Amino acid sequence: MTETEYEIRELFWNGSSPFGKWFAGLDALPAGKVTTALYRLQYGNFSNVESVGDGVFECKIDFGPGYRIYFGRDLKRLIILLSGGTKQRQWRDIEKARFLWSEYKKTKRAGR
Repeated sequence: MTETEYEIRELFWNGSSPFGKWFAGLDALPAGKVTTALYRLQYGNFSNVESVGDGVFECKIDFGPGYRIYFGRDLKRLIILLSGGTKQRQWRDIEKARFLWSEYKKTKRAGR
């Protein structure tokens, strides 16, 4: 990993990855767009990213229904994928991502 590269990991909560479950349900073309967005994040391109509060960020993908990737940043170069969604469900997805991020931080503090 280079100095400008980020490590990307999925959050596993209750035995599964909410992001992975969402991603697995996408058709091939949207999955490709999400993969491209993740690649950009991995190399530090945060041009389509904004904070949605409580340490959670939203990466907007201008395609179809307006796909979103929700993540938190930990340490200097670590991105934790929380979940994904669309513009239509944005507020519910943000609340879910905030909850998952708070659970991640609790687990980390507890040393698990």
